[in-house]
Amino acid sequence: MNKSEKTFNDAFKSWKIALAVLFALSFAVFMLYRSLNENHFVFVDDGSATHTWKDVNANNQVDLNNPKEFYLSKKGNYRKKSNSEFLSEIKWTNQSFLFLGFALVFMFGRDLAYMWRIKILTKEKLTWKSSFFVLMLWEFASALSPGVVGGSAVAMFILNKEKIPLGKSTSIVIITALMDNLFYVVLIPIIFIFIPPSNLFPLNNMYSNSVEFLFWTGFSIIFSICLLLFLSIFFFPRIITFLLKFIFSLPFLNKYKEKAKTTGLEVELSSVEFKDEKWSFWIKAFFATCISWTSRYLVINCIIAAFVSLSFSDHFFILGKQLVLWLFMLISPTPGASGVAEFAFSELMTNFSSSLFLLTSLAIIWRLISYFPYLIIGALILPRWLKRIK
Repeated sequence: MNKSEKTFNDAFKSWKIALAVLFALSFAVFMLYRSLNENHFVFVDDGSATHTWKDVNANNQVDLNNPKEFYLSKKGNYRKKSNSEFLSEIKWTNQSFLFLGFALVFMFGRDLAYMWRIKILTKEKLTWKSSFFVLMLWEFASALSPGVVGGSAVAMFILNKEKIPLGKSTSIVIITALMDNLFYVVLIPIIFIFIPPSNLFPLNNMYSNSVEFLFWTGFSIIFSICLLLFLSIFFFPRIITFLLKFIFSLPFLNKYKEKAKTTGLEVELSSVEFKDEKWSFWIKAFFATCISWTSRYLVINCIIAAFVSLSFSDHFFILGKQLVLWLFMLISPTPGASGVAEFAFSELMTNFSSSLFLLTSLAIIWRLISYFPYLIIGALILPRWLKRIK
């Protein structure tokens, strides 16, 4: 047994795996508990009021998500209400169950398309089973990480342990990031042909200007990253080697400098291999990307349609709103964009309901379908995957 294998085995001893799984499941339970018990202020006129509103920021608008604007007083017209209370008040109909069923189908379709893309990019070296493990653990890492970090570094490790060379694993992760960003960059202009950009931002004037500024700043950054990744893979692969050598020249990372240099050279070799691929290869991979992202977006469309009657143009409008929502999730400093996602959802979707309780409930249902399952599934399959690769 060589030194790296011994280090790997030491790192993944049974008790350490059990501890990691326990932590992940505990984190999932904690996040779910926190989401369900998060409080919002609501206007009431039935005698159950506990708070009075005070315009602390002098903008003449009631900010129901700002607790500083409310103080205890039975003579007021507001009270705290938890997300679990919002959910319990939802009226379920056949339409609700039908469209929520569609939402689950689209989530499954999203994952299936991602697995297909991984198989394409690894040139069928991964089976469907291996692709499932890679995807679920990738999503698991992303769910545990802040939006600004993501699970890309973990994805390289996972692919490498599935016997994909580290340099090629790095290239694959870079290509997936390129395709995800490219889909976003291409979709924005298409959406804006039909919907004025100003209509996609919150109706509340207190947020609209800052949200619009952040959106265009974020879009510019994503476009720049997309261009850099494209140039790195297809024209100047040495950019990656340069960046790795620069990063691992830092004092606390210097001992890994040679390994980083080797990885950079492997990236250069794999980029040459990818550059020579036929157009059909790239078309299939990008088509899988389009299916996965479209399915991801349609989940929210279905959740809203479960409780609100929507026209075709409404569905298209919701799709545009999600482009803004996704950007805020991407720059979120919280694990899995928790808290930020729910707040942004409620603010951006006010066009479809003036009811805070309904919008809050829909945001929670959305996270129950699209976020928490990955925490639980990832924690459950992690020990099995480690046993497979050991």
